Amino acid sequence: MKGRLDDRVVRLGRDGTTLYEQSGYGRPDREGLSLLPVEALYLVHRGRIEIPGHSFESLLDLFSADGHFLRSYLVYRDLRERGYVVQTGPHDFRVFRRGQKPGSGQSQYMVRVLSERDPIEFGKLVAEAKSTANMRKTHLLAVVDDEDELTYYEVKLPVLPVRESVPVEGRVIGHRFGWAVIASDDNGVALEKGGYGTRVDERRLKLSPVEALFLLEKGVLRLEKEDGSIGDYKATFHEIDPEAPEKGAVYTHLRDLGYVPRTGYKFGHHYRVYVIGKTHSEMLVHALPKDADLPMSVISRSVRLAHSVKKKMLFGCQHSEGIFYVEFARVKL
Repeated sequence: MKGRLDDRVVRLGRDGTTLYEQSGYGRPDREGLSLLPVEALYLVHRGRIEIPGHSFESLLDLFSADGHFLRSYLVYRDLRERGYVVQTGPHDFRVFRRGQKPGSGQSQYMVRVLSERDPIEFGKLVAEAKSTANMRKTHLLAVVDDEDELTYYEVKLPVLPVRESVPVEGRVIGHRFGWAVIASDDNGVALEKGGYGTRVDERRLKLSPVEALFLLEKGVLRLEKEDGSIGDYKATFHEIDPEAPEKGAVYTHLRDLGYVPRTGYKFGHHYRVYVIGKTHSEMLVHALPKDADLPMSVISRSVRLAHSVKKKMLFGCQHSEGIFYVEFARVKL
């Protein structure tokens, strides 16, 4: 079957519509069928069509004026050879369920193509994932590394369920030593039951800065010294930790939902998150400021580590609508 190149679009005659009807290639039009560059190059590669005056290499050279093209083609080819019908949009690709095609089936995935060095802009990612969820599809990132190997990640925006928490009864008196806050005697016991602090000894419980600030703002904790105002302690926390604003916002949100966040430093993240009554944490959570971005390579390491210790990997993102949690999980298609 022969086609002609018309401004980066390959056009086939009426006989080309069979490619659409049988396998979901292209878009039917008055002349027959229009193919986008990735579709045309793949069909040339498979020997399904010819474009007089052009080889696979010359088409690749022409289409690669778009620096994103080769990555897109590699993903398109991989999905096609896995048995999926693939069309463009609304992100990079729309992928139909196996055995289904346009006109008689439903798409299953919305795919965004990235390289291993591309930054993930979380504000944009949240918007795209919300759009995909509203269409009742699965949002995927297809990441192409420098050796042209592909990894697929499912992106979810989980709504964490509210958990039963253990309230701290009464007021707790704390003693401040620089940024450290220590509660003693019965005060420490009450906090410990709620999942706060670490034991210094049998009589003393040390609170982390984010725990102390949370309890101060909730009115549960009162510092014994007169100079121990909430504003003063908050300023100290922000001085010693440049990530304090986003860490505090995510910590407060998790606590308000009934979860127990503890430091996730050993895992390279801000929090490991528990449910009261369970001895193992279920999630790793990293707090991010509004409009944050991270390299895809950083996210890949985070997901691999979380999966290796049987935990979910979530990023808590500050957003105009509140805190959004973004979960990444490697998937095999």
